[in-house]
Amino acid sequence: MEEIRKAIEEKDAKKLAALLYYKVDELSDEELEEVLREAEKLALEAEDWELYKLVVYYYHEFLNVDKIGEFEEIAEKKGTFEVRFHLADLYFLIGELEKSLAMYTSLLEEEIAKGNMRHAGEIYYNMALIQEELQDYEKAYELLERAEKTFESLGDSERVMEVKVYKAYVRFEMGEPNVAKAELAKLLPELVGSGNGRLLAEVHLSFEEIFEDGDNYEAALQECLYAMLRAVGTEYYDVAFDALVDVLWQLFLEDDFSTVYNNMDMFAAAFPDLADFFEGVKKLALFKEGRIEEEELTEAIEKVKDRRLLDLLEFLGEAEL
Repeated sequence: MEEIRKAIEEKDAKKLAALLYYKVDELSDEELEEVLREAEKLALEAEDWELYKLVVYYYHEFLNVDKIGEFEEIAEKKGTFEVRFHLADLYFLIGELEKSLAMYTSLLEEEIAKGNMRHAGEIYYNMALIQEELQDYEKAYELLERAEKTFESLGDSERVMEVKVYKAYVRFEMGEPNVAKAELAKLLPELVGSGNGRLLAEVHLSFEEIFEDGDNYEAALQECLYAMLRAVGTEYYDVAFDALVDVLWQLFLEDDFSTVYNNMDMFAAAFPDLADFFEGVKKLALFKEGRIEEEELTEAIEKVKDRRLLDLLEFLGEAEL
């Protein structure tokens, strides 16, 4: 919350948008309402439509407040690419996929006619997200290939690499996990050399989903570890941590407690600031399997002081088939 308040005080719309995207789940309803009120003012003042999109979305998603009509009025009045692009993305976020696709298609025709290929590349990428959501993976892959070629023509190597990571993941969704793993592995040397922690984390999280889908939870946990390590110092760290919690939840659901308690020490060693939390997860798994008494579990949990981490331990403890 302190980082978010600082971004608001400094009127840093870009930083605030990034923080909201990754940390919104950490805010109480009261905190969120306060933040959104200030963020909306800043977004309109700065005409930062990415931030405004997030504000409208979070009002809709968490507070049941509909500001979509206000966004549509602004988009009609301004008529710029940026505001319409982010309105199309808002439609995607709220599940209005056909409306989003129609707006992107219209924008694509306009931007290609203007010769603005960077905008075209971004539209191809976002249209691929929609097709993936519609489970038309072939179409999604085709759009990503167009995005890749467009960014290559612009010499934007980082965006090219982002598209390639996504393309590999879509190959997994197309039912080709071995091809996906090979394509992801091919990207690793270049990414390691570039030191791009966020994209490296995305690669490892893609591996994690592939291994989890194949019920290889040992490998999935290893990939979560790598993803968290690569994401340290980036906003993507919270995404990697949440992915780990999802794997742990699945293991608790399946009563695979040994996989949990046999792997928590490595997380505690890698992230000493979270050692008490990982020890709590380990003791919870041991307790669920009947290997320790409740008193020992309680003692471990009492060492965890962070409210959010305590809530996660409670969440994992309630997992049932």
